[in-house]
Amino acid sequence: MSTNPQRPLETEQPSERRLLQLREEALRRGKVSGLGVHPPGAPFPQASSDTGYYGVPMLKQPSWTWQVPLYFFVGGAAGSAGVLGAVADWVGDDYELARDARWLAVGGAAVSGALLTWDLGRPSRFLNMLRVFKPQSPMSVGAWVLTAFANFAAAAKFADIVGDRFGNSIPVKIVRGMGNLGALAFGLPFHNYTGVLIGATAIPVWNKKVGSLPRHFGMSGLQACVSILELMGHEDSRALNMLGLLSAVAETWEGYTIELDRDRVLDPLKRGGSGWATRAGGLLSGPIPLVLRMLAWKSPELRRAAAWSGILGSIITRFAWLQAGHVSARDWRLPLEIEGSRTKPQPIPENVPETFRIE
Repeated sequence: MSTNPQRPLETEQPSERRLLQLREEALRRGKVSGLGVHPPGAPFPQASSDTGYYGVPMLKQPSWTWQVPLYFFVGGAAGSAGVLGAVADWVGDDYELARDARWLAVGGAAVSGALLTWDLGRPSRFLNMLRVFKPQSPMSVGAWVLTAFANFAAAAKFADIVGDRFGNSIPVKIVRGMGNLGALAFGLPFHNYTGVLIGATAIPVWNKKVGSLPRHFGMSGLQACVSILELMGHEDSRALNMLGLLSAVAETWEGYTIELDRDRVLDPLKRGGSGWATRAGGLLSGPIPLVLRMLAWKSPELRRAAAWSGILGSIITRFAWLQAGHVSARDWRLPLEIEGSRTKPQPIPENVPETFRIE
């Protein structure tokens, strides 16, 4: 390409002449209104309404692997178990239920920490997250909540073990009471903070439901906790069945609102593989256990079927939301809020020669 603006245009190639015209226009007017040059047959990519910015998605897909949705499931069940264990101690008379709930809380907290560390790659990365507390970061808050919940739940369970072996002395009761208080305080945010975690992102389908995801994940975690405790031998507990009914109603309502919302941002929850997974998880954690529990007042078999359905639905729901996030991130139109599959082409200015028109 010629770099001499004084060189006569007659001696230049057509593309050279056009570039010189654009340069002179830029020097004279301070801007260029014409189109550039796109040689016919060149392999250069072009931005369009179909491909977006040269076919490159605007958002990066989530890098989480299978450990993260499993962590969401286990953490939701563990946090709910910590709350149930404390409440059962204070307002109920079922010590066996409270003790098993604390076992579930401690075990779930340990597995949650292992899954989170596994996803991070090295234990030091999890420890580094605890160096600074950032209230504006759901990830930082979650790491601190997990750590605090695990310690309080472990203290309450340790008091159970010591009390069973040596008797419930006053120090044992104090440790159990403090552990229950902490498990209750941190179990409440632990069982649903993952909904805040994925909702506070740029992924359109997640961000669209940021207001209901914490409740959705919390009720799903409660149902998983109730179901696991029932399968541990508490299938005759009226309180657990009522909590199972409550969570199933909430999950049914969540699925109903998703189906009624016609915003195309939610298409990943209704179409394709992620849509099928979302609906399967919703049915297994909503209408199916709801109906089974309503019919199961005198049928342990139906209670167990409802419990298995709730657990499976809770697991599938977490994986479905992760897959929906991948699908949503690949749709470049959503961040730009561009409707439709195509937009009208821009008219070509009349002063552009035929040789340089881009059709």
